[in-house]
Amino acid sequence: VQLVESGGGLVQPGGSLRLSCAASGFTFTDHYMSWVRRRPGEDLEWVCDVTATGTTYYRNAVRGRFTCSRENANNTVYMEMNNLKPEDTALYYCAQGTDWSRRGQGTQVTVSS
Repeated sequence: VQLVESGGGLVQPGGSLRLSCAASGFTFTDHYMSWVRRRPGEDLEWVCDVTATGTTYYRNAVRGRFTCSRENANNTVYMEMNNLKPEDTALYYCAQGTDWSRRGQGTQVTVSS
């Protein structure tokens, strides 16, 4: 299993970012995919899920601001992040379903003025 996240960066409050996760080494359409994050000093926390058919589920704190999606043809998962807040600052990972040990190296998102 290989998962490679990209798209993070420094953004001002209210700004937007789009994260991507390229997946390989497994049958992508057999798994739902998750985005998780580690905020400074905190444990990993779930952000959203995207099922193989594109159904999505969100953490309350990000619902309405984040949109998770996938392109099965390209084995890629996305997370569009809008109206970012300082508390969204974290290292963001994509993971293979509930097995968060199967995650990439992460991409840093920093929301600060």
